[in-house]
Amino acid sequence: MEKLRTIDSHTVLYGVFGDPIRHSRSPIMLNRAFQETGVNGVYAAFHVKPEELGEAVRGIKALGYRGVNVTIPHKVDVMNYLDEIDEGAMIVGAVNTIVNEAGKLKGFNTDGIGYVRSLKEETGIELKGKRVLVLGAGGAARGVAYALAKEGASCIYIANRTRERAVELAQTIGAFTETVGLGMDELEDVVDQVEFVLNTTSAGMHPNVDELPLPLHLLRSHHLVSDLIYNPRITRFLRKAEAIGARIHGGLGMFIYQGAYAFEYWTGTPAPVEAMRQVVEQSLTE
Repeated sequence: MEKLRTIDSHTVLYGVFGDPIRHSRSPIMLNRAFQETGVNGVYAAFHVKPEELGEAVRGIKALGYRGVNVTIPHKVDVMNYLDEIDEGAMIVGAVNTIVNEAGKLKGFNTDGIGYVRSLKEETGIELKGKRVLVLGAGGAARGVAYALAKEGASCIYIANRTRERAVELAQTIGAFTETVGLGMDELEDVVDQVEFVLNTTSAGMHPNVDELPLPLHLLRSHHLVSDLIYNPRITRFLRKAEAIGARIHGGLGMFIYQGAYAFEYWTGTPAPVEAMRQVVEQSLTE
């Protein structure tokens, strides 16, 4: 029997800002977390265009929202509007979670820690000493590359269509481990040297499910291939990798754990991870 929830004048407000946003499963997942834990909160999705981001963030304070998640394409630009930024988020230069502490907005990045927790739990990989290829250099790549470096990856290659962005991110992460920035046309040289390939781009996300982030001939059977996309649950990229004998890891666990960490920052209550996973999995089959 589901617990009934009442929205009243004590209900605390939360949400997610993105463009686009209607595909987001965050409201389903976090409202289930509030319901499961008895926290009097409600979480909604807000379509915020880039030119409206500053006004939207000021609205968090004006309306007394306790917390907001930030997704594509706002994770980097949102930092300009916050009062304080957590050290990890500052280093990676991307924020995906905002906590409103009595009118002071503090930014965090739960992408990286959420991703690593999911990767280790679901694959058992030991990251120490591993060589990794990260595809993409956007906000998600920043958080994840930092977390992989902190976990002891021995070398991280970052490949991006705009090579300059990859080089710039490699310089940032290079403070923590050996890091190399590349253009997508330079991948031939590194694929055989890495054990682990990770897609952080939106290539293959619903509705563009046929897009691939990497030419398939570059995948090897010894690779662990991971994708941050969770809709579809198994991307075409992962299906093709599995077909050549590579091990695969999807993005659902990262999505759940980044949300779980955000929930805990906002409420101080342990996140009901299994209930969150169940409701998201169910929504993806509908």
